[in-house]
Amino acid sequence: MPPPPAVSIRVPPVVSTTSAARFAERAKVRRTIARRQAISLVSAGLAVVAVAWVLLWSPVLALDPDELAIEIQGAGSVVASDQVREVVAERDGTPLPRLDTGGIRQDVLDVPGVREASVSRDWPHGLTVTIVAREPVAAVPAQGRSGYTLLDEEGVQVGHVRKAPGELPVVDVPAGQKRTLRAVLEVVHELPAELSAQVASISARTQDTVSMELRGGLRVDWGARRTRRSRSRS
Repeated sequence: MPPPPAVSIRVPPVVSTTSAARFAERAKVRRTIARRQAISLVSAGLAVVAVAWVLLWSPVLALDPDELAIEIQGAGSVVASDQVREVVAERDGTPLPRLDTGGIRQDVLDVPGVREASVSRDWPHGLTVTIVAREPVAAVPAQGRSGYTLLDEEGVQVGHVRKAPGELPVVDVPAGQKRTLRAVLEVVHELPAELSAQVASISARTQDTVSMELRGGLRVDWGARRTRRSRSRS
């Protein structure tokens, strides 16, 4: 009688045959995972540093003063664009993300004739400076030098010219009389545009004795914010 056929049985390999070996296997796996996590963290950190360097220190996003846009709002503006450009040029090469736009705005406000200003980044290398200009409404003889000082409606000096502008009235008030000057400027501000264009000069000794001379020769006396009388200057 022939022997029965041989039967082969596959037994899966045993990873660890003892508890110590199993613990060693698990520790090795944990070390491998920890090493991979450390490598990932280091790689991520290096990537963050690289991005930060590109954005904050490299010339990739550096300010170029030649890409400055200046927008000035206000009729009769005397704001010198060159002075605004000088303010921005001091920050030449500074990356836009690190640019102190608030500081630039404060410096622009110091430029004569600027009432308000805003600064915005214009990626990747430019800036846009929007200015609301003080509008001159009158000219007064300059103190200590020749020419005329231009004033806005608040009495703020916005410029200096050698010759009185034909479109602005020349104001004559006693030196140091701020209240009288303010009263004159209020009168100028209240005048209708068509009448204001005809005023050649305004004088006042007090805040209630404002007198205007029109270009046609007519004089108008103005007191306490109302016209009191007018007569021909013949």
